[in-house]
Amino acid sequence: MARSLMFLGTASSVGKSTLAAAFCRILRQEGFRVAPFKAQNMSCAATEIEGGLRISVVQAMQAQAAGVAPRVEMNPVMLLPRTELRSEVIVNGRSLGEMAWQQYTADLHTVALQAVREAIARLEAEFEVIVAEGAGSPVEVNLRDRDLANMKTAELLDADVLLVADIDRGGVFASIVGTLELLPPAERARVKGLVINRFRGDASLFEDGVRWLEERTGLPVIGVIPYLADLGLDEEDSAGLTDVSAPAPSAAAREGALDRLADHVRRHARVDQVLELLARQR
Repeated sequence: MARSLMFLGTASSVGKSTLAAAFCRILRQEGFRVAPFKAQNMSCAATEIEGGLRISVVQAMQAQAAGVAPRVEMNPVMLLPRTELRSEVIVNGRSLGEMAWQQYTADLHTVALQAVREAIARLEAEFEVIVAEGAGSPVEVNLRDRDLANMKTAELLDADVLLVADIDRGGVFASIVGTLELLPPAERARVKGLVINRFRGDASLFEDGVRWLEERTGLPVIGVIPYLADLGLDEEDSAGLTDVSAPAPSAAAREGALDRLADHVRRHARVDQVLELLARQR
């Protein structure tokens, strides 16, 4: 059985995808066979892989970080927005047509969930570690019963969760505490640590903040990651994409960016604590 680490966010665009990519590369450097995973994307950017199948560009980028070929199992469900109210539904790399959210959840939720289960089973059979990421926030209470991408994924993977918050946008204390408060106890117990992302300035000024968070939540702050400008890696969500027509980075450019990212995260995160989490899953 593979071990699993999952990055969930207090909101969209807090850096889950980037941190997942960083740990795909870091764990690969540590000698693990690693696969990225995102059960369901709402993504503006797809890429075609072997067999003419489509997955998110970000899972393809994360596969490169892990040193493996991208596979449809890494992103079994993708929703490509076509209008304000309708998306193209991609399951196992193939289009099932365009539909509104209500139709998708009513007609295809069971199909999508089965695709997610089967994808996880295949990845667990072939890899030592699965590095997963969620989508948006795990506590959108109006969507929880049909949310495949967050705590349902964590449950299926039996994953340890790291909760990521973006301090650059403000409200980091409220977003962390509020997210944890809204999680049911069993789901709250999966959260093993916090990551403060996109810090600007002197990190020593946030030491009191780290202590407060650890005392208030009972969770360790695994890292305070400084803002890293001009990284040049693929983005997927409409909130993160500023130019959907911009050319994708070359494989060589991605490789350099991924090494830079992994080095940056190693300097500012407690990688040893993440390795201990994974070791305890054995």
